[in-house]
Amino acid sequence: MQSTNQQVIVVTGAGSGIGKLSAQALADAGHIVYATMRDVDGRNRERADELHALARSRNIQLHPLELDVLSQESADAAAAAVVRAQGRIDVVMQNAGHLVEEMMRVFDTNLFGAQRVNRATLPYLRKQEAGLMLWISSTTTRGGFPPFMGPYGAAKAAMDSLAVTLAYEIARFGIETSIVVPGAFTRGTAHFPSAGKPADAATAAAYSRYDGVMDQIGERLSALTPHDADPKAVADEIVRIVGLSAGTRPMRSVIDFVGDGAREALEVSERVRIEFAKRIGMEDLLQAKVTR
Repeated sequence: MQSTNQQVIVVTGAGSGIGKLSAQALADAGHIVYATMRDVDGRNRERADELHALARSRNIQLHPLELDVLSQESADAAAAAVVRAQGRIDVVMQNAGHLVEEMMRVFDTNLFGAQRVNRATLPYLRKQEAGLMLWISSTTTRGGFPPFMGPYGAAKAAMDSLAVTLAYEIARFGIETSIVVPGAFTRGTAHFPSAGKPADAATAAAYSRYDGVMDQIGERLSALTPHDADPKAVADEIVRIVGLSAGTRPMRSVIDFVGDGAREALEVSERVRIEFAKRIGMEDLLQAKVTR
């Protein structure tokens, strides 16, 4: 199916989870989607081959592409490849991330990885004076979240803050910002099964009285989650936002089936953000200057 408003979209972390679901849903909606992941010719070759096969079977434009967010060179090469092939980039979906991992690696992926993608793609969007930066945040940035997820929560909060401040800095270039905020999904993604373990075994052993807590967190979140909670709801919302006319896209959208309080907290923080921007005379930065 061809969209009446076909967009060229770069999705990071598209090998699994919300990234994969969103890339497929966006391509099904008629967009030209570059589903990026690292090591497409190596450990992720099977995932890339799966997307190639899906694209052929559905006759959709879904293109696996090498992009390692830990490498500026890789991010630059991916962005350049998309522009060579399509002449533009309309949407950048910042999704790549780890759940639980070594602190430095979580920040390097979830925060600095996003900034590398910014540096690679924003020159094209600024030149176009159009586009959408679409960020996948988390309710952990504002809502209640369980213990032993500190690195993830801190890195996501930093990324969320980067997205907000960047929105001001790109608004005068006609580039919009939307932040999608998923809640916890214990089914339909690989977040909890693929969560990393501490490399410092000695320090981990010093906290042995907490052994099993992470497993309990997964079990208790699952117990709180309704049976109809499906991460596809996030992908569907992303398709909806991308399909909206420029200038009408929401700054935030929360998709939460657990109810951890983030929706209510974000309503307050967004109101405060808008009011303060107006008080300092920067109201024009609250909305991208859309010219087409």
